[in-house]
Formats: sequence, C-alpha cells, structure tokens
Amino acid sequence: MADTQQVDAKAERKVARLAKQISTFAKAHGGAEGQVAYIGERGARIALVGEDGEWGNLVAPTYDIAQQAVAKSGITTHEDFDGEFAAKVKTGAYEWKRMAGIQIGG
Repeated sequence: MADTQQVDAKAERKVARLAKQISTFAKAHGGAEGQVAYIGERGARIALVGEDGEWGNLVAPTYDIAQQAVAKSGITTHEDFDGEFAAKVKTGAYEWKRMAGIQIGG
C-alpha cells in the first residue's frame, strides 16, 4: 500500500510541475494551445503553441500524466497537430535550415 501511495504522490508532483511549466509558457506567450502525443516507452510529448506563434515541447513520463497536466493547466488541446493549430507555429530561418539539413542528410 505504501508503494502505491509513493507512486501516486510522485505522479501528482510531476503533474503539478508540468502544469506549472505549461501555465508559465502560456502566460509568457499570450495564451497557449497544446496537443499530447504518445512517444512510446519515453512517455508522451506535450506540444505547446503560444498565441504569438512561439512553440515548445515538454515530455511527460506517461500519456496519463501528460493529459492530467494539460487539463490542470487549463489550455485548449487538440487531437492532432495539423490544420489551423499547426498553422499558428511561427518558424524562422533556423528551423528552415534544420529541416533542409535533415532532408539532404546534414
């Protein structure tokens, strides 16, 4: 029983920490929207896009923890990273150069 309580307490702390990071990002960027994606054994990625077009990612140890953190932060979430949501992302020269480098093997 004590092990379960320790795991639950650890998960709750992780949810709270991620929710705080999401809220901080949202505050810094005039609001934010997000999407949670399962990334295998590593857990889940929380993709964030600010109202100003800035973006970032957080990684949670499990999909459930990611979902709880996003819900606790109160941001709008999307099922997929596409359409109008994806169009909000502002990219600069660095991102375009990196994407081109990946395409040509660099």
